Amino acid sequence: MVIFEKVSKFYTEKTKAVNNLNLVIDRGKITVLIGPSGCGKTTTLKMINRLITPTAGKIYINGIDTDKLNPVDLRRQIGYVIQDIALFPHKTVAANISVVLKLKKWEHNQIKNRVDELLRMVDMDPDIYRNRYPKELSGGQQQRIGVLRALAAEPELLLMDEPFGSLDPITRNQLQDELKHLQKKLQKTIIFVTHDMDEALKIADKIIIMREGSVVQEGTPEEILQNTDDEFVRSFIGEERLIRRPEQVLVSEIMVKNPVKIEYNRSLRLGLEIMRERIVDNLLIIDYNNTYLGTVTVRDIQTNLKNKILLSEIISERPTVNENDNVKEAVKFLINNGLQFVPVIDNSGKLKGIVTRSSIVNFVLDYM
Repeated sequence: MVIFEKVSKFYTEKTKAVNNLNLVIDRGKITVLIGPSGCGKTTTLKMINRLITPTAGKIYINGIDTDKLNPVDLRRQIGYVIQDIALFPHKTVAANISVVLKLKKWEHNQIKNRVDELLRMVDMDPDIYRNRYPKELSGGQQQRIGVLRALAAEPELLLMDEPFGSLDPITRNQLQDELKHLQKKLQKTIIFVTHDMDEALKIADKIIIMREGSVVQEGTPEEILQNTDDEFVRSFIGEERLIRRPEQVLVSEIMVKNPVKIEYNRSLRLGLEIMRERIVDNLLIIDYNNTYLGTVTVRDIQTNLKNKILLSEIISERPTVNENDNVKEAVKFLINNGLQFVPVIDNSGKLKGIVTRSSIVNFVLDYM
């Protein structure tokens, strides 16, 4: 677990990269720091392994104050992956992966076994790739080696600073999938910096959104998408990604806008023909101004078909909802009244559409 207590980083009085940060990073989870350029996310990451020294506050890793640790020893205990990879071009894949292992004085056979184990973990055959040089690898393969190097000494904590940012979309997507797969297997504590919201939503157990050195909102991807009232956060996430709650959606957005309707002064036989043609068992009755008057069922028509009367004489009243009501209210209305559908009217009583149980189901599926 990583804990920030009132952590700040000031370069000058006017330049506050991070301001009074209080965070709890959960053990064994992927926590993503995200925000616009200059929000302090990379500074926050680098203060953990003391590549940047905080101006104020404390950072604890598993209860230990990092100020009391030797910076070099601290960094050897933490995996670190950056966008530029920084593989040694003159060293083989095996030598690149084993840099920290050699610093920790692992035995030769231990190192070889660990390198081979790691390569197999990402489906890179050790016999093929062990002795290759970085220039012989694709960009995605180089980044895999960067991740394996960070994992080599089995650190509990892994810091990743936009590690896939320079890769093409297909390779990036593959590496995101591999990271999630590795995380399920290894259960590392990963702190991942990105500016890409789609990436954050895909890989994160927890997302921390930053702005101007402070945390604006944090939570699981689902919580972020469902409970976002801050305008900056909504804009940063993108309205198209947000999961809207039923109370945030108007009936007018989900209603069927062209219900089967007929004017009140028409014959029963015409009403029955329209029902057969449109395959419905209810007709919505309106006047010349499209004002909703009520409903007629197929049974009503069949019962009275021998009588030479108009639809207006067999209209049944049916409760309605307003187009400006929210979906949550409409759902309650349908359930409480045992209805399959309910007409939708505007403030002047004109028919605008209907809400059906299936239209509500479609709304739920769209926002799952």
